[in-house]
Amino acid sequence: MPALILIGIFLAGPILWSFYGSFTNAALTGANAKNPEWIGFENYVNLFTDPLFPQSLLLTVIFVLVSAVIGQNFLGLGLALLMRRAHRVVAAVVGVCVVAAWVLPEIVAAFVAYAFFFRDGTLNQLTGLVGLPGVDWLFEHPMLAIILANIWRGTAFSMMVYQAALGDVPREVTEAAEIDGAGSAQSLVFVTLPMIRRSIATNLMLITLQTLAVFTLIYVMTAGGPTNRSTTLPIMAYEEAFRYSDIGYGTAIAVVLLIIGAAFSLAYIRLLRERKP
Repeated sequence: MPALILIGIFLAGPILWSFYGSFTNAALTGANAKNPEWIGFENYVNLFTDPLFPQSLLLTVIFVLVSAVIGQNFLGLGLALLMRRAHRVVAAVVGVCVVAAWVLPEIVAAFVAYAFFFRDGTLNQLTGLVGLPGVDWLFEHPMLAIILANIWRGTAFSMMVYQAALGDVPREVTEAAEIDGAGSAQSLVFVTLPMIRRSIATNLMLITLQTLAVFTLIYVMTAGGPTNRSTTLPIMAYEEAFRYSDIGYGTAIAVVLLIIGAAFSLAYIRLLRERKP
């Protein structure tokens, strides 16, 4: 019973309030801040006719798919596989370098990424050494910069999940596959990956939900710009709620983000289910 009460207060309560707030004209200041009124689906009608919404929705999906599902997931799996066969010292050094980005506070990691991709930053200093012209990454390619930054920051989590999963795969099984003539790639695809399927689905669900909520990294690097070219849904919700003081409208965006996260979660939970013979 105490657990149910805590879940109700700290988990279900804020979600239910978000749904309620999205149907009101609540504001940060003014008369609507003191006495918000029920306005039905007006916030959702305005949202689905807002020209910025489809662009932000598309950028959010691209950000999640490319940086988390593809980038962090595959790079983390690749590093975990390579570190199983690497020398202990090499594996330890690589592990420390990868995990260092993950343990940094998000605001610190965001400033590090900003300094790396800035016009006069580290990346352009390095490319300048080999004679390549400097690129204003944060202005010309803002989505590419924040996608690479999120891959850099989040790959360590996937790597550790897959290291633990691969450690539970019996060596006898992979060795038996190799004796039967399976190559390394065939052994990986047809033996190892099916055995760690649950870890793959769990990792995908966690990194997807983490990436959907990324705000500080994007806001510090580009603030959603230039001209909204990196405005994902969390940035759009923040701008509407706190810059333009429209709490109800910002909450409606947050509810849409919540539904997207739930859809991804249901897909991964379905993947986690054991297939009946």
